[in-house]
Formats: sequence, structure tokens, C-alpha cells
Amino acid sequence: MPIIGSRGAGSAGGFGQRQGGFGAPVSMDFLVIAGGGNGGSKGGVGGGGAGSGGYRNSYASENSGRNSPTEANIEPRKGEVLTITVGAGGTTTYNPQFSDTGGEDSSIVGQTGVNITSLGGSRGGGTLYLSPNANTRPIVGGSGGGDFSPPVADGGSAGTAGQGFDGGSQPYSNPLYYSNAGGGGAGGPVSVGVFPSPGGSGLASSITGSSVTRAGGGGGGKYKAPSNPNNAGSGGGGNGGHGNPPQGSTQATSGSINTGSGGGGSGGGDPGPYTEAKWQGGNGGSGIVILRLPTADYSGVTTGSPTVTTDGSDTILQFTGSGTYKV
Repeated sequence: MPIIGSRGAGSAGGFGQRQGGFGAPVSMDFLVIAGGGNGGSKGGVGGGGAGSGGYRNSYASENSGRNSPTEANIEPRKGEVLTITVGAGGTTTYNPQFSDTGGEDSSIVGQTGVNITSLGGSRGGGTLYLSPNANTRPIVGGSGGGDFSPPVADGGSAGTAGQGFDGGSQPYSNPLYYSNAGGGGAGGPVSVGVFPSPGGSGLASSITGSSVTRAGGGGGGKYKAPSNPNNAGSGGGGNGGHGNPPQGSTQATSGSINTGSGGGGSGGGDPGPYTEAKWQGGNGGSGIVILRLPTADYSGVTTGSPTVTTDGSDTILQFTGSGTYKV
């Protein structure tokens, strides 16, 4: 009997070591939105709108990005530390030319296998008239960035399955308009052949207890479009800029913070150094990470100062900056 008891104790100890000393699993819902991309710059005929950050969701029966099914919730273990990263929005700087970054990833990473990552949104395309060597191309992202169709440019970039839609590819067909394409959103594709081209729509979630729409695409910029309506995607996307008189010039606007929305594309303009504000795309909105779990399982141990609220029998943590949560 002592031998059997010793062997049993040894097996239990070995199991505990394999689990890292953590306790029982805790079921949590999540919403992870990456930073949105920045709108295309460089003036010319107007920049493309930026894509929203990737959008992954496990709450209720709500969709993830690209109208994908709800994901399974996560089940980290008691005592485990979850590392939360909130991606910054893409930015545009001029030194000595425009530099476009795209959005940064957001994630939840645990110690026992949890790894939920949403990809940063693509920057929009930037076109200096018809010079291919002066173009900034959109890149693959959570949602794709908009740009002109070939042969003027390569067209919009791809979004990511389960996270967001492709950027638009706008025909370069009407010299009276020269309006670039919008960026993809988490909830809808981009309409092309529209002047100015709007950004893709965002997605609504009630994970915090009330419905909020986030992750909209940025609107395309324009040069001589006859009007300058707001053309951001719903959910916080930025509006595209507008170039020359007689309609007047308007600077592109940025995606709303902590929505992961894309910035609007720059307005167009006549040849020149392209340093004016109207030729700069809007910045992307920063992302957000939200956790929802039963209040009975909430430890209260966090870093990074998340906003903590309750809804019924659940506690909700909203991370608008990076931090940790100990389960």
C-alpha cells in the first residue's frame, strides 16, 4: 500500500507540473480588435482609404470580421496570467517624404495555450498621378487598404479570413473625379465605381452590455469630386480628404480611437512637394481588447488600468492600452 500511495502521489505531482500549477479553467468571451491602418498619402489624385484592424469575437452569436461565425470562447486556468496587447493605429509622417505604417496587431496570449491575435489594418494606397515608382501600395491586413485598379496601381489589398474585408479597387476612369477607393471594414465590403468611394462598414457588438459599432474602413480621398460628403465606414472610420478648388480642400480625418477603424485617404492636388496637410492621410484608430467572464470567477488582479464594469452576473474588462489579467 505505501508503494501504491507513493506512486499515486508521484503521478499527481507530475500532472500538476504539466499544468504549470494552474487551477481549473475559466470560460471567457473576448473581442479583440487591432489598430486600423492610416489613409494613403502623397496627394496626386487622392489616397486610398485604410482598412480597419482585424476583428475577432466570441460573444453570444455575434459575427467575427468578414461576417464570419462567432469564435469559441477561451478557457485559461485559475492563476494563469493573460498578456493583453492593444495595437496602435497606423500613422503618416513626412520626413522628407510621406511614410505610411499600417496598424499594429492586438492580442490575448496566455501561459497554457491561449493565443488570439487580430492583425493590424492595411494602409491605403498613395498615388502621385501616373508615376508607378511614386506609389505607396496597400498591404495585406486585418482589412485591406483601398487603391486604384491596374494599370494605374495594383488595386486594393486583401483582408484576412475571419477578420475583415478586402480594400476597394477603384477604376481610374473619370478625369472629372479622380476619387480613390475606400478601405475594407470588419462588417462589409467597399463600394467601388462610387465617387467618392466609401469605406467598408464596421461591426456591432454588445459584449460590454450595450451595442457599439467598431472597425469601419476609411473613405477614399479625391481630387475634383463635385462634392465632399462624409464617406467613412460606419464604426469610426475616417473621411477621405478633398483636393482642389472650386469645391475647396479638406484634410482627411483619422479613425476613432479604440475602434480599430481606418483613416481616410488624402486629398489630391497639383504637382508640388506634397507637404501640405491636405495631402496627408488620416491616422488609424487604436484597437481594443475586451474580456467578459462570470463575476464569481473574477480575480481583480490586473495591470494596465482596464475599465472594469458589470453586466448582470458578468464582469467586463476593457483594455484600451496593453496590460495583463491574472485569472
